[in-house]
Amino acid sequence: MLSAESAELVRTTLPAVGGALDQITTRFYGTMFSERPDLLDGLFNRGNQASGVQRQALAGSIASFATWLLENPDSRPDALLDRIAHKHVSVGITDDQYVIVHKYLFGAIAHVLGDAVTPEVAAAWDEVYWLMAGALIAQEARLYQAAGVRPGQNWRTWRVTDRREETADTVSFVLRPADGGPAPEARAGQYVSVSKVMPDGVRQLRQYTLSSAPGEDERRITVKRVDGEGVPGGEMSNLLHATVRVGDELELSPPFGDIVLEDSDRPLVLASAGVGVTPMAAMLAHVASTTPEREVLVLHADRSPADHALRGETLELAAKLPATRALFWYENGAEESGDRTGLMDLSGVEVPADAQAYLCGPLEFMRGTRTDLLRAGVPARDVKYEVFGPDLWLADATA
Repeated sequence: MLSAESAELVRTTLPAVGGALDQITTRFYGTMFSERPDLLDGLFNRGNQASGVQRQALAGSIASFATWLLENPDSRPDALLDRIAHKHVSVGITDDQYVIVHKYLFGAIAHVLGDAVTPEVAAAWDEVYWLMAGALIAQEARLYQAAGVRPGQNWRTWRVTDRREETADTVSFVLRPADGGPAPEARAGQYVSVSKVMPDGVRQLRQYTLSSAPGEDERRITVKRVDGEGVPGGEMSNLLHATVRVGDELELSPPFGDIVLEDSDRPLVLASAGVGVTPMAAMLAHVASTTPEREVLVLHADRSPADHALRGETLELAAKLPATRALFWYENGAEESGDRTGLMDLSGVEVPADAQAYLCGPLEFMRGTRTDLLRAGVPARDVKYEVFGPDLWLADATA
């Protein structure tokens, strides 16, 4: 809870700080990486830095957290904090790094806002920062403990036991712990971070959703090759596609992620687009192995049947499950496959009453599908979503 004095100062200055957050975060990252280039080696994602999404997500989360403190002084934005904490532990964030971020972030605020940042204003926003940081540090400590790893030391070597070409630009890698030990516990919908040294010698990290049922000793990730056209956004996916074969080893984190399938007998809607199919494949496989009688509506949109990763697996599972329906939309080739043409459109689709829904795909796809599900009677609290990379939707408080 913010002190009364700080709350008033934050309320007064929030429009100015919020309006300058893009400049502040640009200055923050630029200065921090200039003075601490080591942070780009094995911690921060160069692709997200180059595209600007990390900057936007940071700005949005700060503004959302400050706004929440003012409007809900007796509670915390747990959805925002949980999402960030899971991302942090998946890349090995440690407590001391919050001190580093504080130094450069507040230096950027002072630089951009100048004389408007009085000592009193700085102290008020300092309180906001450490309330958020303290909540995240506590949550991250619990996540590290639950995973059985020490903060920042969450890497384990896994060996590739199979490589499967799913589509022209999507490959699945099946992995098993190289030490012969058991795979860590996972839940359907979670992701792992993959750590690998790039050709220039800099270690980079990317999160990939587990696309197989979590109860097996092996784990599977399904990786779509991203053509960055000069931007390093696809450097990990391209490297994995080009170089990783059966017998090779990868460094993986334990599984993390707050969007997981709830064990329930309620009807289930799994809606995805493109490579967003990966968590849905894991969820459907989990249903098949645990509650095969559960009513499930699988919805997927893609460019064409040939671009639809894990299509055959999804159809095979759906055919075995008595209460599962699968509907696909394709921009091209739907006539040949007997599916629906165009973008996903739920008008005319019978959505189960009292359903739990999970979404994964591009942001605009999830916004539109969520709206359709709400119109169909699915309660907003039962529509959950997963994104790849920093969460711009959650950060701007529109979900």
